[in-house]
Amino acid sequence: MLDMQKIVVLTGAGMSAESGISTFRDTNGLWENHRVEDVASPEGWLRNPELVLNFYNIRRRQLKEVEPNTAHLSLVRLEKKFDLQIITQNVDNLHERAGSSKVLHLHGELTKVRSTGDPRLIYEWDHDLNLGDKCQKGFQLRPHIVWFSEEVPNISIAAKYCNDADILIIIGTSMQVYPAASLLAYSRLDSKIYFVDPSPNLSFGVHNFPNLEVIRATAGEGVPMLVETLLKH
Repeated sequence: MLDMQKIVVLTGAGMSAESGISTFRDTNGLWENHRVEDVASPEGWLRNPELVLNFYNIRRRQLKEVEPNTAHLSLVRLEKKFDLQIITQNVDNLHERAGSSKVLHLHGELTKVRSTGDPRLIYEWDHDLNLGDKCQKGFQLRPHIVWFSEEVPNISIAAKYCNDADILIIIGTSMQVYPAASLLAYSRLDSKIYFVDPSPNLSFGVHNFPNLEVIRATAGEGVPMLVETLLKH
């Protein structure tokens, strides 16, 4: 029996935007009317942990009010014919809720929290997180989110996935935020690459990727069409 082709899908904010989740940073450098440095950095946490907790509590509540969109659901169909691995920069759980079985989160997960004293202690969390909520060792819990200037622990795993991919699909990400933007460099020269984005930023040097095809469409429009094409072939 022939091995299934390996598809790796790298998703960013544009994947979840059509479900109603606001993109990470809009044009004025704010995130939900907050300076990113105040709600997504270790310094912001030390300055005002209550503000940070409240910010993520609101986002966690919002997550319960949205549903996976057609792009999320289309990717699930690919698992029937391909060995599919998703790498996402998003902290929501919409891929999992749609039914994708292999999802690697680069920037953490909104539905988890971890200990400030022992980062190995990670807990599932579906309600508000407050000051005074502690891990089993007595340390304050914080959002399980990779903040600016923090290490991205899953990046080396993601790089290996990209190197193993026969097909790489990039959806709704600017490919400008590192280290996630570096993952394209790990793809093989013989890998087919699809880049789905309505206004793709191609400053990473498309000439270095001879098998790159750009699909100028939103995730909701472009992903279902691409999935249909891949399933037919």
